[in-house]
Amino acid sequence: MKKTLLICLATICMLEGTAQLRTPAPSPTQTIKQDFGLANIELSYSRPGIKGRKIFGDLVPFGKVWRTGANSATTITFGDEVMIGDKKVPAGKYGLLTIPDRKTWTVIITKQLDVTSPAAYKEDMDVARIEAKTYNMDESMETFTIQIANIKPNSCEIHLMWDKTAVIIPVSTDVETKIMGQIDQLMNKDNRPYYAAALYYMENGKDLNQALGWFDKAVEANPDAFWMHHQRANCLAKLGKIDDAKKAAEKSKELAAAQKNDDYVRLNEKLLAELNK
Repeated sequence: MKKTLLICLATICMLEGTAQLRTPAPSPTQTIKQDFGLANIELSYSRPGIKGRKIFGDLVPFGKVWRTGANSATTITFGDEVMIGDKKVPAGKYGLLTIPDRKTWTVIITKQLDVTSPAAYKEDMDVARIEAKTYNMDESMETFTIQIANIKPNSCEIHLMWDKTAVIIPVSTDVETKIMGQIDQLMNKDNRPYYAAALYYMENGKDLNQALGWFDKAVEANPDAFWMHHQRANCLAKLGKIDDAKKAAEKSKELAAAQKNDDYVRLNEKLLAELNK
């Protein structure tokens, strides 16, 4: 009996000795992935908090390389070639470093993926380096935050925000050349993307007559596609062919109602109201 009790006590002690206490990470890691252009941008970084400390010029010194986060290095992956400011950056995974200062920050895209201290940084591994202005925020941001904002088809911004300081990194990509190349290539094949090409032309200020020709072919091949008839009506309206635009909108409304799509019924009613002004 005594021997059994001793074994039990020993087992309990061993279990307590190997048990691990889980607590929240002081600087939790965040990974964000954002569709952009014809590919995406992915960011991975750790997020320290202010916790009553003075941040820039103290915890994060001015004039020295900063890993732009806490713990491990901050990385950024571009699925396609982009421009950071006026610097070209090929598709790939990079380190995101900064050198903070009072009025401007130096933003560095580097081949190094493991820089966690100024001593580890090697300038000859830079891929791009730009200067970015600082902005004062009205409210303090407790947790260091990176976000991808103001996303357009060919441009976006990477925002760095902590305490009352914000820095904006401009990013752009050449969507136009890629899409026009795709259109030229695909229009020489049997299964031609008439609708997608027409929509792109119409929404990006290109040849509306060419767009209308493609819309015509799209609705001819898909006579019950109410959404195609609706966009064809929009194209006709842009060309000033109001009567034809009304007929196309009425056709789209009729098809949408038959297929119980109330959203497109409303869209066509709105378009018809504008055309009848």
